[in-house]
Amino acid sequence: MSVLNNLGTSIQYLSGVGPKRAELLRRELGIETLSDLISLYPFRYIDRSGITPIAEIQSTAASVQIRARVLSRTLLGPSGAVISQLTQPIHFNAAKRLSVVVEDASGSIELVFFKGIKWNFTQLVPGSEFIFFGKPQAFNGRLNMVHPEVDPARNEPAGVGALTGVYTSTEKLKAGGITGKVMCKMQAAALSLCLPEIEETLPDYLLQSKGLVSLRFALKNIHFPADTSALEKAQRRLKYEELFLLQLSLLKQKFVRSRGEKGFVMSKVGADWHACYNALPYSLTGAQQRVIKEIRADLMSGSQMNRLLQGDVGSGKTMVAVLSCLLAVGSGYQTCIMAPTEVLARQHFNNIQKYLAPTTVKSAILTGSSTTKQRRETLAGLADGSIGIIVGTHALLEDNVIFANLGLAVIDEQHRFGVDQRAKLWAKNTIAPHVLVMTATPIPRTLAMTLYGDLDVSVIDEMPPGRKPVKTICIGENKRRAMYNFMKEEIAKGRQVFVVYPLIFESEKLDLQNLEKGYEDILQAFPMPEYKVAIVHGQQSNEEKNFNMSAFAAGRAHILVSTTVIEVGVDVPNASVMVIESAQRFGLSQLHQLRGRVGRGSDESYCILMKDVKTSREAQQRLDLMCRTEDGFAIAEEDMKMRGPGDLEGTAQSGLPISLNIASLARDGILLSEARADAIDVLQSDPLLERPENQRLSKELKKNKYDIKDYSKIS
Repeated sequence: MSVLNNLGTSIQYLSGVGPKRAELLRRELGIETLSDLISLYPFRYIDRSGITPIAEIQSTAASVQIRARVLSRTLLGPSGAVISQLTQPIHFNAAKRLSVVVEDASGSIELVFFKGIKWNFTQLVPGSEFIFFGKPQAFNGRLNMVHPEVDPARNEPAGVGALTGVYTSTEKLKAGGITGKVMCKMQAAALSLCLPEIEETLPDYLLQSKGLVSLRFALKNIHFPADTSALEKAQRRLKYEELFLLQLSLLKQKFVRSRGEKGFVMSKVGADWHACYNALPYSLTGAQQRVIKEIRADLMSGSQMNRLLQGDVGSGKTMVAVLSCLLAVGSGYQTCIMAPTEVLARQHFNNIQKYLAPTTVKSAILTGSSTTKQRRETLAGLADGSIGIIVGTHALLEDNVIFANLGLAVIDEQHRFGVDQRAKLWAKNTIAPHVLVMTATPIPRTLAMTLYGDLDVSVIDEMPPGRKPVKTICIGENKRRAMYNFMKEEIAKGRQVFVVYPLIFESEKLDLQNLEKGYEDILQAFPMPEYKVAIVHGQQSNEEKNFNMSAFAAGRAHILVSTTVIEVGVDVPNASVMVIESAQRFGLSQLHQLRGRVGRGSDESYCILMKDVKTSREAQQRLDLMCRTEDGFAIAEEDMKMRGPGDLEGTAQSGLPISLNIASLARDGILLSEARADAIDVLQSDPLLERPENQRLSKELKKNKYDIKDYSKIS
């Protein structure tokens, strides 16, 4: 929407608002201008086309509308005593509530008001007729309505302007007098001022080919629908516009970059790649082979690769990363694999060394705990080019880490690295290196297209052969003794057990107490010297954490009691049982990540979801889904439907590049795919949006809202 005059006006100048309410709207909903106000769309609609006879009202109804005549009105004091209505003036200040009895041809009902007593008393004169709309409830065996909306009895036929929008609200807004009815009045006033100024944002050719209504029609009917058909047209237009412009802004970066940004050409495969590939103990899955082909094509293209590699826990992403690194090394370039934690970096390094054994490629690791001597040797090897593959943490970003020729950067769990940190890595060569981003967090397709819209996405959607599914069961507190017996049986077979407790940021102290109490219970049930129990949580020093995790990984501890710090990291093939305490408090994707810590060896593995006595219906649905499927992508889709896209895995996902007012990634996947395909078509014929017919789009994308950070790289 362009700001010509009224659109940019402060909300306080709108009739009925003023400075006090304007500040309230700014604080509670972030609304400062008329443009902000008309961009707040209703989240649902109430159909007020019908009139319900009073005799047919059910207390279970969400809301009802009645047309009734006022029979009587009674002012009541603090103890329920009737206040005389004969005094002049009437003592309204003493009244605590107003009881109004109304009737239609079928019966009568009481209406109760605790606020606006004087105004309602004056309005609701016996004998007068009104439309009342509200939520019925049963009180002392009789039905009543508390604070119904009151409108003069309409003479127009039912169904005219019948759909009424319901807007996001808060208790503070209601207390400040901004009720649903007031919000509707404000929207009507704002629209009458702003609609003439609204400029179309989409090109005519798109409106015609997609059969979309104009922006003015859409804005009018999203707030005040003429009928359900007009509402559907308005919703489709506004959702499409949001998703199309979002995809256009992301893809434009990609199109401009692929045309203008050179990448190292890596055309050789090299003897080391073949030596590693031929020595693999098993064949690659079809999905792994497909992904390696996609990566190889990128590396040979002459443009910089920016690819997201998604794969469930255990799907073989590391193997793909190693083979990709060897393609770069074979063409004379160095590569780095960057992990968010030292534990994960060391795990990658150990795996990579096994894969590199048949090759001549030299690898090294650089973390915060590398010794001075190790650091000196590693830095020298990177500078002179003798180290082909370096694995590390944030330590790789330090200024004294100089590469002879960095050609490929592989980043694991990229959302854990800040944009500025990644920028340092890209600056370590004259041309930005190729980038492969890996994540074990299954991201729903619609979210991947939005969070990583400017990356090419590869998915490993096949598990390596021989990997057994993890048996998942959900139990209550009454089965704890049986669970401990089962854990003892598994330990007797030489296996190990994870026990994970939630640690939710807001109530850390309480959660830490639960963890410590759980640890004591485990120590009691699994006494030394027969059993050894280690504990890991965020309050420990890195040294303490690493010591305890290493003890478990090396098999010196039977049980690891921990918070979710083990969610991404520890690879212990000998661990066959994952117990998740208070499982109902975790999100689906997080539960799936935790479950992925077991089932890494050849033994039968188990995930036990221990739920609390108080488990909501929604939480139970999550737990049931976990027991039904191991498909990470199906789980992620469900998670997004249940919790929204903002915080998918409980580890502060970067959120969406722009806020969506009306479209939903969980519900509008088909429309998103459509909008993305249309955005690609537009950019293929006009990458810089320079043609006259695309000037509206060019103007729209210049707005701050679309100044989207490039999630794939900053170079």
